[in-house]
Amino acid sequence: MTDKSDGMNYAPVSRAAIKPSCKPGEFGFSVIGLDHGHIYAMCNGLLEAGASLLRVYDRDEAKVALFQQRYPQALAASDEEAILADPACLLVASAIKPCERAALGLRALARGKHYFVDKPGMLTMDELSQARAACGVAGLKYAIYFGERHHVEGAVFAGQLIEQGAIGRVLHLTILAPHRLNKDKRPDWFFEPAENGGIITDIGSHQVEQFLAYSGAKSLRVLHSSLANYANPDKPRFFDYGDASLVADNGASCYFRVDWFTPDGLGAWGDGRVFIIGTEGTIEIRKYIDVAHSPDGDHVYLVDKRGEHKYELSGKVGYVFFGRFIRDCLDGTETAIGQEHSFEAMRATIEAQAKAYIIRG
Repeated sequence: MTDKSDGMNYAPVSRAAIKPSCKPGEFGFSVIGLDHGHIYAMCNGLLEAGASLLRVYDRDEAKVALFQQRYPQALAASDEEAILADPACLLVASAIKPCERAALGLRALARGKHYFVDKPGMLTMDELSQARAACGVAGLKYAIYFGERHHVEGAVFAGQLIEQGAIGRVLHLTILAPHRLNKDKRPDWFFEPAENGGIITDIGSHQVEQFLAYSGAKSLRVLHSSLANYANPDKPRFFDYGDASLVADNGASCYFRVDWFTPDGLGAWGDGRVFIIGTEGTIEIRKYIDVAHSPDGDHVYLVDKRGEHKYELSGKVGYVFFGRFIRDCLDGTETAIGQEHSFEAMRATIEAQAKAYIIRG
């Protein structure tokens, strides 16, 4: 599950010491929907932070059996209702296929459960409006797993540097996010925008969320976006390339590129990089690999008024999101990620996908 060559099943395990954020049995969660391998990463993070995994349900019994091999403590539920009716379950975690995520979230919130779902958390503006309204009524969390920030120690550390003022005011981000397609392993729904959301809604949501987080912005405007299908003519509704330019309410700007063109020879599923320009310095994050130099990820380069600095962070920072998220659910706080922050990330992402110029080439 920690094989970096396969992004869709990449499930990091923390090498840093993690102090549980809750008492044993205090925070029970169950899983509904195993369509994407990110559910393993989500469960790893919650369990490492002290949560208790109770039950699992999926329509595919083979997926449930495989999940139980990894997490034998999870009891197989007979149906979704067995989980939604369980008073010990405080949170439903899900990686059901994207077109079903919002509806499941609404059902979970209506039954008094917090909801933690793989990105993209929803596919349409209507689904976003319904989720926002449901959260307002229920007073519960609708959290989205943005693993490219939550589950990358270099990304966590970069955020800490920015919070400490290491590069001054953030002015611009350039985010490069290539991914490996592994085309023969993908389900049919992956290639259908109506079911998967499309490349910007899918993996672009990571990049939009990072821009919001690192810039400290509250809202975004999409200046330009584009899509292309360069190499998959057998999948006519699929786009293998996307990009977008954004500007934040505080004046910061961002360009990001997402694609499915990771070369076979790369030792990771993608050479994800983030470049951040501030008024007093710059940061580069090399998330998963340092090409032709180190197979390890989590390299951060900082240049400030004092000089040039390199940090190798694997196993040194940990994944702070999960413990904070558990406490937020229990305490009604927002220390891990703001609810409106998550919704705005998805709103801007869905807009960028919908208004994109289609490149014919």
